[in-house]
Amino acid sequence: MNVLRPDRQGRDRPGSSSDDARTHDDARTHDDARINVVDALRGIALLLILLVNVAFFSSGFAFQLVGDPAYGALDRLVAGAVELLFAMKAYLLFSFLFGYSFTLQLDSAARRGAAFGPSFLRRLSGLFVLGALHAVLLFHGDILTTYALLGLVLLTVRRIEPRTALFTGAAIVGVIAFVVGLAAVLGATVVPDEAAALTAGARSTEALRGGFGDVVLEHLRSLPAMLGGLAVQGPLAFAAFLVGLAAGKHRMLAAVPTHENLLRRCERVGYPVGLAGATVFAVGGGTANLTGLMVSIVTAPFLAAAYAATLLRLFTRRPRVADALAPAGRMALTNYLGQSLICVLVFTGVGLGLAGRTSPAQTQLIALTIFVVQVAASLWWMRRYRYGPIEWALRAWTHRKRPAMRR
Repeated sequence: MNVLRPDRQGRDRPGSSSDDARTHDDARTHDDARINVVDALRGIALLLILLVNVAFFSSGFAFQLVGDPAYGALDRLVAGAVELLFAMKAYLLFSFLFGYSFTLQLDSAARRGAAFGPSFLRRLSGLFVLGALHAVLLFHGDILTTYALLGLVLLTVRRIEPRTALFTGAAIVGVIAFVVGLAAVLGATVVPDEAAALTAGARSTEALRGGFGDVVLEHLRSLPAMLGGLAVQGPLAFAAFLVGLAAGKHRMLAAVPTHENLLRRCERVGYPVGLAGATVFAVGGGTANLTGLMVSIVTAPFLAAAYAATLLRLFTRRPRVADALAPAGRMALTNYLGQSLICVLVFTGVGLGLAGRTSPAQTQLIALTIFVVQVAASLWWMRRYRYGPIEWALRAWTHRKRPAMRR
């Protein structure tokens, strides 16, 4: 996310000749293109996360892992398509970029001759506080607190070799899949009483349509279950961190065209394997089914990698697409929190109170509208300012000084 975006200042030294100047101009242009690619990919990750998360704003049944009994066949088809294409994949892409951007921050600190550890710890503490407030006030499915805690581990292993990082990430995925599969074999269930879950879903939906106090209380009631879900999501996110760390150490996104063959292999393997696993996951009932969840844990990284490969190739061939999406990625923290705020105003009783009153198709359309507005707003904002408003505040806390805001 954008909180990990590298500092562009101090990257180039002035040359002493016209050739040197041209060389540094070319380097700066190349660097800007690389940042655009990273930020554009982060912008798409924001969209995918919103498409998954919006269901938890629009209905209390989603959190209980059961479908709204009022849904018809078309509604179930749309909800299933979201499960198939985006669930368990969106946050992996976002986590990969967190790990990749971590290496860019390391390089930025080294160029400035600054101690990295203390400033990064302040950044993580700021993320944790923002995440805690986000979880209680806006969205109990917050990811920022998880990233802040996992960031401590990432800081500890920052000197790990890329190959070791990849093997460790694969091992983490394998262990989590084994544990979930073993639980399925032993007869464990995620939703032991569907009738009780439906009752809880109806109660949760009604609470979301209440006032601000009702919404906050519902979030607080949901937090223990959300923390339990992090037993799976947390390690998988850290595995994606490690893959991003390995890619960052090789500067893979600094010269995307030179990795064309690798990207094509990611597509050729990732799409069939990932979509097959996603089909099992979606048809089996999504996260509510441990067998399908086990299959998704193993195969979702393949589909996330295929998505990333396709997008990177698209951004290379169509740089204007990257240019349009990059501003949203540069202020990803502001947009992530902004998405939750807008959804609270649309779906809860704090605003329009649409919870339980929109179909999955309508809910997805609302999510797409929110993202389009954010892309346009981000483009306007980043033409005038260096950072998004939340990024500016976090940066001021991290470096203990007020950064220049206007361009």
